[in-house]
Amino acid sequence: MESYQSELNPNTRILMGPGPSDVHPRVLKAMATPLIGHLDPRFLEIMDDIKIMVQKTFRTRNQLTFVVSAPGSAGMETCLVNLLEPGDEALVCVNGVFGNRMSDIVERCGAKLFRVDALWGSPVDPDQVKEALGSCKPKIVAIVHAETSTGVLQPLEEISEIVHDAGALLVVDAVTSYCGAEIKVDEWGIDAIYSGAQKCLSAPPGLSPVSFGERAVAALERRKTKVQSWFLDLTMVKNYWAGAQRAYHHTGPVSAMYAMREALRLVLEEGLENRFERHRQNHLLLKEGLEALGFEFLVREEFRLPMLNAVKLPDGVEDGPARKRLLDEYNIEVGGGLGDFAGKIWRIGLMGNSSTPNHIHQLLGALKEIL
Repeated sequence: MESYQSELNPNTRILMGPGPSDVHPRVLKAMATPLIGHLDPRFLEIMDDIKIMVQKTFRTRNQLTFVVSAPGSAGMETCLVNLLEPGDEALVCVNGVFGNRMSDIVERCGAKLFRVDALWGSPVDPDQVKEALGSCKPKIVAIVHAETSTGVLQPLEEISEIVHDAGALLVVDAVTSYCGAEIKVDEWGIDAIYSGAQKCLSAPPGLSPVSFGERAVAALERRKTKVQSWFLDLTMVKNYWAGAQRAYHHTGPVSAMYAMREALRLVLEEGLENRFERHRQNHLLLKEGLEALGFEFLVREEFRLPMLNAVKLPDGVEDGPARKRLLDEYNIEVGGGLGDFAGKIWRIGLMGNSSTPNHIHQLLGALKEIL
């Protein structure tokens, strides 16, 4: 019998990689809710609920706050293709894979790319940004808050002040940090921000929360050319999220929106500060256990992501075979390294519903057997 003829029955995994994370049973239950039309009055209420909760979790009053009907990379493109026109200048801070990805999109927009490059595994120094701004006049400065490829948490407040003093807009990638670490969009002066559903929010992949402040909206309204992407063009998409008067733009992913709504409800029930502290405490528990087994952390503690732990492998441990044993024998998924770190580090996720002492004890117990 061909594999496609059998009933779908994948193994139940313990998801401790760089995403997706384990999904709460309430979110899975929400996904099983019967479909309604994407312009049904009840679905419009659900979209309004989601918008309010995304504003609360981003800590913003931005009216142009919504969820892109596509994964986090589409959130990245939404911010960049709407704010950049051919001939604009853009400065991108790069200290990992996702800074490189933003750089690629900037060039595809026809904008002139300038880069600030930092050592992978280290944050971007504000002085580097200030120096770079002395030799260009960018419309935007883009930076990754939580670099998933290296486990670096980037301080933003000082850089935000530097960027605005130079007259530029600050665009932030918060795919991994959203709902797992402090983000204050309004207080930190973030002009455009995007995230994803499948990391610390613990919803299924496929949606991308975004928010645009007044300065970013003004830049959008001053455009002289059409946005290069029809699907991501905010001049149309914003009308799809415009309350009871919304206009048809695309068929919204109804089941994914059900899941998003329930995942956001879980975050707010727990409380943002409590959730951040849970991620921090579980990181410390994992750190203690991993260091006892001979693992070393890639990133200095003050710049270390609590939800994405990048660790160097102990001597004698082979990346591929060890991760394969974790998956095959213990059903535990962890992530390998990317770029120059391929084969040298693991990326262990403690995200959202996967951030529990039980997850940590299962991983440490399995590693003791494997090592």
